[in-house]
Amino acid sequence: MKMFLSLFLILKSNFKGLVFTACIVAFSFYLSSIPSIKENTHLAATAFAIIIGVLFSPYFFKYQHHLRVGVHFSAKKLLKLGIILYGFNITLNELLNVGIWGFLLSFIVILIIFLIAVFVGVKILKLDKETSMLVGAGSAICGAAAVLALESSLKSDASKGVLAVGSVVVFGLIFMFLYPVLFSLDFLNLNENAMGIFMGVTLHEVANVVGATQIAKDMVGFSQNAANLAVIIKMMRVILLVPFLLIVAYVITKTQKKEGKNSFKKITIPYFALIFLFIIMLNTYLFHQEKFLGIYTQDIINAMKMLCNICIVFAMAALGLQVDFKNFIKSGLRVFVLALILSLVLFFGGYFLVLEFQAVLC
Repeated sequence: MKMFLSLFLILKSNFKGLVFTACIVAFSFYLSSIPSIKENTHLAATAFAIIIGVLFSPYFFKYQHHLRVGVHFSAKKLLKLGIILYGFNITLNELLNVGIWGFLLSFIVILIIFLIAVFVGVKILKLDKETSMLVGAGSAICGAAAVLALESSLKSDASKGVLAVGSVVVFGLIFMFLYPVLFSLDFLNLNENAMGIFMGVTLHEVANVVGATQIAKDMVGFSQNAANLAVIIKMMRVILLVPFLLIVAYVITKTQKKEGKNSFKKITIPYFALIFLFIIMLNTYLFHQEKFLGIYTQDIINAMKMLCNICIVFAMAALGLQVDFKNFIKSGLRVFVLALILSLVLFFGGYFLVLEFQAVLC
């Protein structure tokens, strides 16, 4: 009874924003189902959701006092649920095949991007250290989730987090659309699996990775195995957010103690990444069973995959709605420049790393 009451209260508080986002989601699925549009645009529902969301973003900001809660719920909670359920696309064997090399690749990317962000942001662009760290975390690890997690630890001004999230969202969207196009043109000269790794190790948001693989599937028949590689590598970066936050907390707390300060907040742990791992193990078990609790396991897996796709499209629509280009360009040009530099380093540096690691990962 309490569970249904909690669910009712959540739906009530988020109703207007959820309905608004749901309309975009429904229209996105409709557009992606029309054969003529699909053949000419090669865009999946995820891509349509972002485009329509961006187009309606001025309307969202105009009426955000009514819509904000539901849209934010879609962008954060439904995204996490979608990523958790994405585990039904992956088995433990696939995760183990990536293994230590995948973690090493993810670790190298996080370390290099974060250090470059702090150096370039502070020394060259003359940004404050907190803003540079936030943009670096968002670019290196998992986008807005990393920014918000680090922001809560740093106790920085909300405006810094907004700018950092804005920069990550903008470049995440740009590269999410760019990668499938480059792959379809064979510009990068990477096979499917190597391209999946490239997406997973360089795209900003988890939603960007999922979106890019979905678009690539629709454009050039990108394989499910390559899409799984992309998500696995990306989730390894997400999982590394945990030790990253702990290390940053330790370093800054030590510095603050020397300076006589003690204002560090409790670390925010990305538990959804750990639940994602549990779902992968559950899916591995179901994969070898005909029935589970009297229900055919394939029916369960298919239903979870469908729910996952719906949640992801909701998150993509909400992500597009929150893009405020005018305000971002006005108030954060140097932050924008830092995010651009980091995105280019991710692109070219990530490409080089994938070429070096593809022999052991593909």
